[in-house]
Formats: sequence, C-alpha cells, structure tokens
Amino acid sequence: MDWRGKKVLVTGGAGFLGSNLCHALAARGARVTALDGFLFGGGANAANLDCDGPAIDLVRGDIRDIDLRSLCEGAATIFNLAAQTSHMGGQRDPLADIAVNAVAQVRLIQAAREAAPEAVVVHASTRQFYGRPQYLPVDEQHPVAPPDANGVSKFAGEQYWMLEHRVQGRPVVSLRLTNCYGPRLRIRDARQTFLGIWIRCALEGRPFEVWGGEQLRDMTYVDDVTAAFLAAAENPSCYGRIFNIGGSPPISLHDMAEMMVRLTNGEARYTTREFPADRASIDIGSYHANDNAFRAATLWSPKIGLEEGIARSLDWYRGRLDAYL
Repeated sequence: MDWRGKKVLVTGGAGFLGSNLCHALAARGARVTALDGFLFGGGANAANLDCDGPAIDLVRGDIRDIDLRSLCEGAATIFNLAAQTSHMGGQRDPLADIAVNAVAQVRLIQAAREAAPEAVVVHASTRQFYGRPQYLPVDEQHPVAPPDANGVSKFAGEQYWMLEHRVQGRPVVSLRLTNCYGPRLRIRDARQTFLGIWIRCALEGRPFEVWGGEQLRDMTYVDDVTAAFLAAAENPSCYGRIFNIGGSPPISLHDMAEMMVRLTNGEARYTTREFPADRASIDIGSYHANDNAFRAATLWSPKIGLEEGIARSLDWYRGRLDAYL
C-alpha cells in the first residue's frame, strides 16, 4: 500500500504501540492523527511522539466523550489501539473498564460508519481472552475463557468490531497480541507488562521480582508488532478475520531474567517469589501463540529475537529514563 497522503487515525496514538505505529506511518508519508486521552495509569506519554521526522497531529481527548466523527472524517485507515489494558485496573473498576473497552468502541464504530464508511479498521486485541491455555501453542480456534474483567471487556470490544464487518461489510482485522515490549513502553511500573518494570529496575540498579518463574511467554518486539499492523491493513485477504500475533520462541520467565542479567553485565539482579494472592487467581500459566494463519495471509514474521530486542530496549531507555518515570 502507498501510504503517501492518506489520512490515518490512530486511537491510543500516544501510547506504547500506538506511538511506534504513528512514527512508522508518518515516515511512509501518511497524514497521521493520534488520538489519546492520557488516562491515568495508561501508557500514553507525550514524549512518545517526539521525533525529528514528519509531524504527527496529536489530539488530546477521551474516546468516551470526544467528537469522534470529525476525527474519522476522510480517514482511509483507522488503527484502533485505545484501551484500558491493566488487568488489576479492570478487576478494581470494571465499570470504567467496560466504558473504554466496549462502550467507547461502539461510539467509534458509529462515528466511523457516518464519517469514514470505506475505512479499513485494524483493531488491537489480546491473547488474554483465551485464559489458561488448554493446549500449546494457542491457535485462533482455542476456546475463549477470559480470566478477568479486563479480558471480558476487551473481548466485547473486539466482537463489536467483527459484527461491524459481518453486518456492514467494513474491512476489519483484529490482531490478538501477546506480550509486546520495546522503546516507548511504560516502564515506571508493571501496569503494561512485567518487562517494563524489569527494565526500569535493571537501569536503576535495583532488583526486580520474578513471580513464579517457570511460565513460558513469547515476546514480540515493537517493530515486529508495527509491521503486523501495517501488513493487516495492506492485505485484503485479512479483512474480516481474527489473528494471533506471536513473537520470539517461548522462554521461561526465569530464563528471561537471566538474559536480563547477562545483557547488563551482571548489574541487573532479581528475586523470585510466589504470585501475590490477587494476581494468582487470574494468572494464565504458560502461553505462546500459534500465528501460522497470519504468517500465511501476509508473509509476516518477527525479525527481532528476544535477546536483541531486550538489548535494544535497554540502550534506548538509558538516555531517556527521566522522561518515562
């Protein structure tokens, strides 16, 4: 696809994944609008959109109440990454969780139906729906059993978008992402992913905690996630479908922690502990994705291995730590 001159809306555009996607689109010549509500506890950071390259139009507004119709007007593609992603946040306040992840999705669907009826929509979804895997690797036919309130609300949002495809014929793709990491990730705490707080602690010379340690995870570097979003939008064979997106080969949390120690020449340290009680009840155990369907549809594959990706991330944050704390 030639992105030059095309209007693109990225919701959640100042967040981790959204901002990396905005930079990639702008570099390809797209006219990019990034919408973000900068919700408390989210991943949005104005520093994420700082760059020396093409300008990105940042609109500060909450997807729950901002005028979405004007933002959708004339958009060729909508990348929908606006979400409340904290597992514990959803458990503590499920009404706010539903408002962002389900009700606001319906608002966006209605606005896009009126203002951008031809727009392709790529929706950021999550492997969280599957709950504790019944088998590994997990493919798209795995039963859905969300382990927490956040998973329920996110599943509802995804299904509203797929309904829009079935009923209205809109080209929609939903990507169920695994653990994503890399530059512009929220690292001040563990609200986005455990690896964020690991990176912070490693760079500050403090020990980080590994809960359990034997669980397997497949991690996806942000450049590979960005490439997946672009491939989903550019390939009509993807429209109307839901795909898993995986990453590097699965690795235990313990082995990942040892990798962090090695990459910092022993400066990083960690302790192992049991899961806190409030997290143990929603832990899914080991997970890694079967993403063969997406690879076949797009020829996409992850390019950045875990060791290289963590090394890149550590290097990127070393000179920017203050902006992310």
